[in-house]
Amino acid sequence: MSGPLNGLKVFDLTRILAGPSCTQILGDLGAEVIKIERPKVGDDTRNFAPPFLPSKNGTDSSESAYFAGTNRNKRSVTLNLAKPEGQALAKRLLADCDILAENFKTGTLAKYGLGFDQIKEEFPGLIFCSITGFGQTGPYAERPGYDALIQAMGGVMSLTGEPKGEPMKVGVSIADLMAGMYACVGILAAVRHKQLTGEGQYIDISMLDAHVAWLANQGMNFLATGVNQERLGNNHPNILPYQVMPTSDGYIVLSVGNDDTFHRFCEMADCAELLEDERFKTNIERVKNREFTTQVLNEITRKKPSAWWLENLEKNKIGCGPINNLSDVFSDPQVLARDMILEMDHPATGGKPTKLIASPLKLSGTPVSYRRPPPMLGQHTAEVLQETLSLSESEIADLKSKGIV
Repeated sequence: MSGPLNGLKVFDLTRILAGPSCTQILGDLGAEVIKIERPKVGDDTRNFAPPFLPSKNGTDSSESAYFAGTNRNKRSVTLNLAKPEGQALAKRLLADCDILAENFKTGTLAKYGLGFDQIKEEFPGLIFCSITGFGQTGPYAERPGYDALIQAMGGVMSLTGEPKGEPMKVGVSIADLMAGMYACVGILAAVRHKQLTGEGQYIDISMLDAHVAWLANQGMNFLATGVNQERLGNNHPNILPYQVMPTSDGYIVLSVGNDDTFHRFCEMADCAELLEDERFKTNIERVKNREFTTQVLNEITRKKPSAWWLENLEKNKIGCGPINNLSDVFSDPQVLARDMILEMDHPATGGKPTKLIASPLKLSGTPVSYRRPPPMLGQHTAEVLQETLSLSESEIADLKSKGIV
């Protein structure tokens, strides 16, 4: 058993980040993922480098770290969809697949005769998922989508950054990743529907839609008031103190979620007199008087070093944490205990195991599995064509000479 999706086959026409992150999750859960790439070019992220994966002799390998991050548990097949023979091969491969995932610009696949409306009758059980910047409908449907662009248009940049600074994007490509996550949820729901009815369906995922959906409490704050939230830096819009706090030798994060916890904080920090001040008694008043209460609390936390605060806050069950850099993260005992780093052999590294970020999914009965490292470009073309379509070596060589694979 290789996971709960064992037996499902994915025809993966995705590239960059949103789509590949989705199909990697499916692969980790046991699905067989056939990654279709352009001959000689491949997924754009193969060239998003440096850095590259390190090789055994200490030099750079030919594989970018970016590509390796979202393409394990996949087999790479090169296929030229711009040519009729390539399109015909794609359909033959699709006949053996349950899911098609793609993140081309809206309308692109239709140019190759592979749009959903063009193939749905031929493949009535196919689950077809499109991930685009703006979805298949609406005035922006034909625009290309990019992570920073979606962060800007989706509102999160207006909420991120220092109050008097410029709008700021999130430090990781969160618009891409959340679109991929919603796409995965949609695909799993469609798989269940197919199990019940035998019917496939179309899934239309918009990066902008996904971005608006996860505005969450910030979006609801606006819908409730009609007031645009100003940037608050590291402060929380509805809770205080729930933010970065200065110490005598650095910074920590303090997360006080309710008034009882704030009372414990005041007792521990030897500032119980604040509870006599109406501006500090309740979270509502602390938020209303944000500038003053933050200034007072900052002066209190500056009196002790970070280690003292972290030790004593934790003893008193008050939410807190260090501000880790990536070196700290990947050496953290909790991260290590949860097996969030995995090593896989990779053909590009000359025998040096490749470190990858593991899946966070922990299933007791059907755990995720790590069966294949991120593939080299076209590594499995002959294997898949022989296995799925029973093509001979000479037939595959002919296709290669014509630039089809």
